[in-house]
Amino acid sequence: MPVVQAFNAIHAASSADKHVVSLQAMQFSVEEWDVCLLVAESLPPHLMAQQALLITKLSEDAINPKKGSSAAAGYDLSSAVNAVVPAQQKVIVTTDLSVAVPSGIYGCIAPRSGLAAKHHLAVGAGVINADFRGNVKIVIFNHGNLDFHDSKGDRIAQLLLERIESPPVVVVTQLPGTNRGYEGFGSAGIAVLEAGGCVVATPPVSSDRPDFRDQ
Repeated sequence: MPVVQAFNAIHAASSADKHVVSLQAMQFSVEEWDVCLLVAESLPPHLMAQQALLITKLSEDAINPKKGSSAAAGYDLSSAVNAVVPAQQKVIVTTDLSVAVPSGIYGCIAPRSGLAAKHHLAVGAGVINADFRGNVKIVIFNHGNLDFHDSKGDRIAQLLLERIESPPVVVVTQLPGTNRGYEGFGSAGIAVLEAGGCVVATPPVSSDRPDFRDQ
């Protein structure tokens, strides 16, 4: 049974008479269920449709996101194209996947540690909002001195599902006080690298801050 039809059936049954639908009765295949990346495996079936990450393949070159291990935090994302990321430059690589992120969750595209450590690759612009339905693309920065060759099907990033909060924005005249106050960069006394490569101790930061309302 196609995944979308299965979730529609679950939603219809739970909305109509609140019956609990048996997943075994729906005859999911292993491959089909792999497409449904559950945010919480302990959820009852009638809530799964609201708490699953649904994906659609936009081409035959798209690869299902999969975890490298059962304890992995992210789902590996694979390239749908061959690409070269020149040294000290960036390239946008497509996955040919479209996703529907559950409500209250956003997708965070993060780098893979092996590519970062071995090839100096980083990932940017990695937020997938719940209302986005476009092709998931990955911005790859090559901070190394050698071009990086990406082949179709290579795992190039990972997708993390993170819960978000959306409290109301309230404008106040003064924020609650803290011990740190307005002290910023270097206020914790951590040594930093200057442009010349020398480690220097950060000087104390003054807590005096002019108030723009007094100007």
